[in-house]
Amino acid sequence: MQGPRFDELFAFLTAAPLSSADLARLRDWLDSIRDPAECLALIEAAAAGRPCPHCACARLHRSGFASGLQRYRCQGCRRSFNALTGTPLARLRKRECWLPYIKCLLESRTVRDAALATGVHRTTSFRWRHRFASGAARHRPAALTGIIEADETYRLESQKGSRTLSRPPRKRGGAARRRGINREHDCLLVARDRIGTTLDFHTGRGPVTAAQLRTCLQSVLPSDGLLISDGAAAYVRFALDAGIMYESVNVRAGRRARGAIHIQNVNGWHSRFKNWLVRFKGVASRYLANYSGWQRLLDAQALRTPAQWLCAAVRQVQ
Repeated sequence: MQGPRFDELFAFLTAAPLSSADLARLRDWLDSIRDPAECLALIEAAAAGRPCPHCACARLHRSGFASGLQRYRCQGCRRSFNALTGTPLARLRKRECWLPYIKCLLESRTVRDAALATGVHRTTSFRWRHRFASGAARHRPAALTGIIEADETYRLESQKGSRTLSRPPRKRGGAARRRGINREHDCLLVARDRIGTTLDFHTGRGPVTAAQLRTCLQSVLPSDGLLISDGAAAYVRFALDAGIMYESVNVRAGRRARGAIHIQNVNGWHSRFKNWLVRFKGVASRYLANYSGWQRLLDAQALRTPAQWLCAAVRQVQ
């Protein structure tokens, strides 16, 4: 039986009264229809000029095509590769669905919603979420400027999705066995300057230490910058060792600001991050860095389109 022609279908749609929900579904469907060649062209353009991902040799020659992508042969190590080799997107399939799926990331959709919108399985949706998020989040600001606010936020560690647990199981949203910040909490350190440039660091379990601050912050803080924190001893020790200007605010005593000396910008980022995480109903500790990087990109609006996100995930970080 022959189906209706496009002209007949188009005439029917223009004559039918469509609700706002129908129009939204139609837009989503149209957005999901993309030429697979568009995605391949973006990948090739983003990876243009990259050296060999195995040995960093720049002497290459073309070596045929595979799965629509140009392959290259390195004249140094003699190994072959394509534009995705060495990136988080290597060996992922269904490339015709990548751009619609990235649109779901930009809209912060859940795993199941994104799977339904792009026509992939939910396990594929979950795997793609962390591949695309970690790939794009590799591109971070090189340094902060001026006045820099730094503070940590802590989340109870989660082994969600693990087949074996290192502790007795508990319900999501439970409480730690001991009071205060301890090794049962994951530490997310965030540094943010006054123009909105933000860097996030997952330092592991327990309170942040001066050594961790030195590892994370020393290379991104300017020599003439001013670091502001909540006065924790680790920051005092780090500032003295690094020889940078430092001010603190005694938040526990209710003194949240002394003129321009405050950490309200970084605390606002913490609040937006926690509110954004609620929709995902629990985040495993091993994926926390992916989620913070994902939120950092959304908050900064650095990648506004699926094409920009894809190119950022493909480009090799120097």
